[in-house]
Amino acid sequence: MVINKSRKGRRNEHKSIKLLESLGYYCQRAAASKGLFDIIAISVSEVLLVQVKSNRWPSVLEVEAMKLLPTPANSRKLVHCWQDNQKIPLVKEL
Repeated sequence: MVINKSRKGRRNEHKSIKLLESLGYYCQRAAASKGLFDIIAISVSEVLLVQVKSNRWPSVLEVEAMKLLPTPANSRKLVHCWQDNQKIPLVKEL
């Protein structure tokens, strides 16, 4: 069975949002995102910028671009990598 990549990516973005909201974050998805980050998650103390990937980590060039983006001191940059059939993502902080 062939799965549409954009549908799978959108599904995994929604899974990340559900996870982050359960941890107390307000989340906004960058719909049809072609930018560096797919989700902005905000809590009372910090802002998370999250890139969501399915079954692979971002390329070296993607990681470098994410690292170079200037952000406030109370923000963190994360990658959520969803592996098929897993309940939670692998998470790396940049």
